[in-house]
Amino acid sequence: MKKIILFIFLIFSSSKSFAQDISGHWNGVLKLPNNELRVVFNLTKTQNGYTSTTDSPDQNAKGIPVKSTTFENSVLKLDIPAVGGSYEGKLNADNVFVGKITQNGHTLDLNLSKGNIEIVRPQEPKQPFPYYTEDVKFENKKDQVTLAGTLSLPKKEGNFPVVILISGSGAQNRDEEALQHKPFLVLADYLTRKGIAVLRFDDRGFGESTGDFKSATTTDFVKDVQAGVDYLKTRKEINKNKIGLIGHSEGGVIAPIVAGNSKDISFIVLMAGAGIRGDKLLLLQKELIEKRKGISEAMIQQNKEILKGAYDIIVESTVNDDNLKASVTAYFKSKLLSDDQAKTVTDQITGPWIYNFLKLDPAAYLEKVKCPVLAINGSKDLQVPAEANLQNINKALTKAENKKVTIKELPNLNHLFQECKTGLPEEYASIEQTISPTALEQISSWVVLQTK
Repeated sequence: MKKIILFIFLIFSSSKSFAQDISGHWNGVLKLPNNELRVVFNLTKTQNGYTSTTDSPDQNAKGIPVKSTTFENSVLKLDIPAVGGSYEGKLNADNVFVGKITQNGHTLDLNLSKGNIEIVRPQEPKQPFPYYTEDVKFENKKDQVTLAGTLSLPKKEGNFPVVILISGSGAQNRDEEALQHKPFLVLADYLTRKGIAVLRFDDRGFGESTGDFKSATTTDFVKDVQAGVDYLKTRKEINKNKIGLIGHSEGGVIAPIVAGNSKDISFIVLMAGAGIRGDKLLLLQKELIEKRKGISEAMIQQNKEILKGAYDIIVESTVNDDNLKASVTAYFKSKLLSDDQAKTVTDQITGPWIYNFLKLDPAAYLEKVKCPVLAINGSKDLQVPAEANLQNINKALTKAENKKVTIKELPNLNHLFQECKTGLPEEYASIEQTISPTALEQISSWVVLQTK
């Protein structure tokens, strides 16, 4: 699953300024525990000082205002109530603001340099494409949600096999865009050039799709994908006997749920799909990432035991209500967390999506899947570790007596299927490659075989 990123949006408003003109684009990188976030500040000089906006390219966010900005004696100060924080930096002789951002009691270094950050993504396809694309909309009638997406066809006229791309956790657009990578755009382009139609769509409540993402769970996303299947069955260009699903991360959990309940699905591809229950997956993910970052074994195990106790309370619960939140909060306080810390962590792990995910066991759904399955993981995936998850996926499909299963661990690939060094999430943005050619070829060749 994708990381949950601590987002920090900064915007400059007008105030008195130092004589030097600092208008323009200022860029910085926030180094978070498990990732890096780029921020871009766009300053415009006015008669009274400066007005400005900020962009968070890695989160597809632009133009969110803050309360006040001052620039005096080479010191830039920002009051940012929207994120509960502030920034202060001093402009040095190298024309760099050297400073820190403080948010909710936590302080991080944030230096700003002038100019645009050049992002190189060599795999991203550019128009004109040698195939037909169409912006489409379809409705999840059960939830009254309209999903907006792109349908790619090898040719405008014809009858083609098709796949639906299902994104991982977190609100994402139809390209599964994150960290300036667009993996679903790259994958859709690759498959369409091979003669496979592709439907990809914005998550509900994001991009051009309607609905409320914050209150949605994996179960809701299953219904959105099924709505996509129903829509494809209305298109004359689609071979209704050759509809497949390709799910990445959480999408690799959603695909088997849909396939197990629908005769319309002829094959599925699980890209880093989970095979173990959500609570066990998140604990394993946390442990492996912390080990790779060099945190002491004693600290890793201590934190793991604390979190496991909270997860156990949630997994054993029957309803997500105020009583549950009170129990989890009391538990964290018993582990010497402050009142504010206990409440913050409780709110995080009892949110609708994560509450549902912690209790979700993919095996129960995999055991119902009868269609052909390709399950792949990168050997350096620290978020959905290959060995534990592929073994459980294989075990569940064997129990289903499914003989059409291909399981592959791809060497030296991370959770995004990039060729990598460490597998740590903080490495994702710095890698130019969006998806390894090996992974693209494994997926496409298997899908083409299923659609012959």
